[in-house]
Amino acid sequence: MTETLILAAILIPCLVIAIVFHEVAHGWTALMLGDPTAKEQRRLSLNPIRHVDPVGTLLVPGGLALAGLPVFGWAKPVPVI
Repeated sequence: MTETLILAAILIPCLVIAIVFHEVAHGWTALMLGDPTAKEQRRLSLNPIRHVDPVGTLLVPGGLALAGLPVFGWAKPVPVI
């Protein structure tokens, strides 16, 4: 049990950082290609709270983990036109 908690304490922050950078990269790329939608909606932030999708980031992964199934989830997608 202790090993699982240590592993989670290492992996969860790494995943949060990776997901945030991934979504910001989508928005930044769209901005460089002329689509200001993500910038206008303030989604080019490294603040993880701006990228949390309550269902895909919290409920689905939590439910799958409690059920002992493979865990997956998603962040709130950055809007592009």
